[in-house]
This record gives sequence, C-alpha cells and structure tokens, in this order.
Amino acid sequence: MKKFIILFLIITNVLSAQNSSENGLSLEECINLAIDNNINFKRSSLRSETEELNFRATKSQVLPTINGSYSYAVNKGRSIDPYTNDVIDQQFSFSNAGLRLNARIFNGFELRNSIQRDRYNMEAAEAEKEAERQQLILDVTLAYFQILNNRDLLELAKLRLESTKKQTNRVQTLNEQGEGNPADYTDIQGQISNDRSAVIAAENQLKQSNLELAQLLNIDSQISIENFQVLPEITAYDLTAEEVYSESLENLEVFEGRRLRLDAAEEDVAVARSLFSPEVSLFAQMNTNFSSLASLLNETGTQVVETGQFINIDGINYAVQSNQSQFSQQNIPYIDQLNNNLSSVAGVSINIPVFNGFRAKREVTLKKIQLKDAELELEDTKNQYQQAIKQAYNAMQAAYDNYFVLQEQVASYEESYRVNEIRFQNGVSNIVEFIISKNNLDRSRINLANTKYEFLIRVKVLDYYRGANFSS
Repeated sequence: MKKFIILFLIITNVLSAQNSSENGLSLEECINLAIDNNINFKRSSLRSETEELNFRATKSQVLPTINGSYSYAVNKGRSIDPYTNDVIDQQFSFSNAGLRLNARIFNGFELRNSIQRDRYNMEAAEAEKEAERQQLILDVTLAYFQILNNRDLLELAKLRLESTKKQTNRVQTLNEQGEGNPADYTDIQGQISNDRSAVIAAENQLKQSNLELAQLLNIDSQISIENFQVLPEITAYDLTAEEVYSESLENLEVFEGRRLRLDAAEEDVAVARSLFSPEVSLFAQMNTNFSSLASLLNETGTQVVETGQFINIDGINYAVQSNQSQFSQQNIPYIDQLNNNLSSVAGVSINIPVFNGFRAKREVTLKKIQLKDAELELEDTKNQYQQAIKQAYNAMQAAYDNYFVLQEQVASYEESYRVNEIRFQNGVSNIVEFIISKNNLDRSRINLANTKYEFLIRVKVLDYYRGANFSS
C-alpha cells in the first residue's frame, strides 16, 4: 500500500504551537476520534472487507467440490421394492447414501480471470477506504480551522461591543449634562444594538462550526478544541496548480481506486468471453442403499416332499417324491447392505456452447459498456480534481494577495479611528464620523482574519491534493 496520504506541509508547525489544554481536543485527537467513530469511514471498511471475502470465495473455486447425501424414509402402500424391483403393497423403510466430486479442468480461463478481477476489486476497495480516510482527515482539519476562525471572529465582535460601550458612557454623561447633540446618544445606542447583534451572529456561527465537527467525529458531547498560541505565517505557495495536480495523480488513493476498478472491468470482459469456450470437468460418484425388505435365505436341511406328479407301474399310480432344501429368511444388517450395494462411477464431461440465445454475446457487450464507463469515470475524476485544484489554487492566491492589501487597510483604518476618536472625545467631530471610522476598522479586521484563515485552509486543501504526509 502506498504511503499514508494527508493534509498540509505546515501541519507540524501548527501542532507544535498548540497549548496543552486538558479541556480541549487537539487536531490530532479530533482526527483519531473521527477515524474511530465516523460512520462513512466505517462503511468503507465494511466494503473493503466484503471485497476481500468475495476474492477469497472466487479463489476457492479452483478447489474441487465434494458433496455427500443421505436420506432415510418409510414407505406405505403400493410401491416398488428397491431391493427386488417387485411391485409390493406393504410398509418398509429404505435409505440412500452418496458422495460426489466435481472438478473443473478448463473453462476458457474464466476462473483465472475472475480471480484477477476480484483481486483488483479488493485492492480498489482498500484504496477507496484509504481515500475515504484522507478525505475525512481533510474535512476534520478544515472544520477544526473553521472553529478557530469563528472563535476569532467572536472575539473581534466582543471587542467591538466593548469599545462601543466605552464611548457610550461618555456620550451618556454629556447627554445627562445637557451638552452635545441628543441624537449622538441615540445613534451610539443603535450602534450598541448592532454590535450585540454581531456578537449573537458570531456565537451562532461558532456553535454551527462546532456541530459540524461533532458530526464528523460522530459524538454527541459538546466539542471543545485547543487554542493556538500562534498561527502559521503567511508565505507564498511554492508550487503551481499544474504541479499540484501532477502530484495528486501519483499520490491520491482516489485515483488508484479508479484505476483498479478499470483493471477489474477489463478482466470482467475476459470473464464474459469465456462463455464462448467449452468447459471440461472431471466427476466421480459413489452410491449405496438400504431396504428393510432385503433378506437372505439360509439352507437349514432337506425334506422329502411329494411333487404332485405320479408314475404308473403295472396299472398302479405311485406318487413322485423328491428331496427339497429347507430355508430360513434372515434380514440383512444395515451396514452390510451399505457395503454390499456400494457402486462408483468416474468420468469426464465436456460442455460445448452451441447456442445460448446470444447470451454470451450480450454479456460481452455489456461488460465492454461497463469497461467504457469505468474509463469515463476515471477521466471524469481527473477532470473534477483538476478543476477543484485550479479553483483552490486561485482562491489561495487571491487570499494571499488580498491579505497584504488588507493589512495596509487595517493599518490605515486604525490611524483613522485613532484620530476620529480623539476628535470625537474633544468635541471636534460628531458621532456619525466616529461610528463610520469605527465600523470601517472593525470590518477591515474581520476581513483580514477571514482572509488569513481562507489562505491557510486553501493551503491545506492543496496539500491534501498533493498527498502530503501527516506527521503526528
């Protein structure tokens, strides 16, 4: 099996920066829980086990089949005596036993091709299981980082609210003293409501991302993850989209699974062609039987009896007598009958297909269609991944470029907010200018946080496509 494939180049830096919180799950712990509990991954394991059993069953067909049979019955009424073949009308019991062997010698290489087909299917199922594992780890990682992103956004929303509250206290004091514009107080009260609504929305987003991670881990308990002391720095991605796609073709198990399914479909065509070939088999059989009517006649002596005939001597009839043997009837024991009635047969059978309603032709055509479908499925998978890689790469590059633009924007809005805050506190500017400046700064900080996580997430997606190794 190829190397275990997973995630991103900078994962070791991320893991080393985690806190050792006792109450929160690390990324590695979340991944292990998902592998142990995720239902889709468990089902992929069951499919892999099923394909392995199918392969073993097909391999076992090279062995001859040996079957035994036994029957015991009681007969009443008119029937044929199985011992004498006479018509009788009495109750008796009978029994039959047999042993039969069949061995296929040649069937157009159907069995050989079937074994190879099921071997490919077994290996494909194992590759698909690994692909499911890779996808699961990616999904858990993205969900984990989404929680971190939403957690940061919630903290920003809370800071916005606290900042607004501080200014509210000052405006309220001025309003109570009858100084300033009364509308300033109502405007900033509206801003507080807006900031509170933003906190509620951020809390809901965090809860939703927690639920998504819990679903992947298939657990009902509340999810709590570790904090990161620092996030990885934003650095330019070293590879092009074409290079990422090239590595994905070599490393991702999803492509290996598709290729193995294609190989299995090719073997299936060869299996169907064997329907045109004769089948040669060896067979052997042993049979025996028992009847309660079977018996032996044992001679016990002789007796002079009249034959019913006469001879005439000088006009006198004399009865003709003869010695007649006397017999006694003895039932034949069960085991003796089985031994005495034993028979065997062995031979070779050849089944030559002459006409089967075009079944063989239809079967070959059907398997060729399925082969073509497997080829198209592989091609479609390549196209889908190539498109997804290009989209992820473009999104990553856009986030990278936008991150530095937003850094400059945040710096500009921070200075603008600082100036407007001083002006507002000194009564030089009004509340509207202050709120606009504050909202601009808050939005730019949120956009910067979103962009940073967007870049990190896209990097992880691209490294997943590359098949980067996961180091715990």
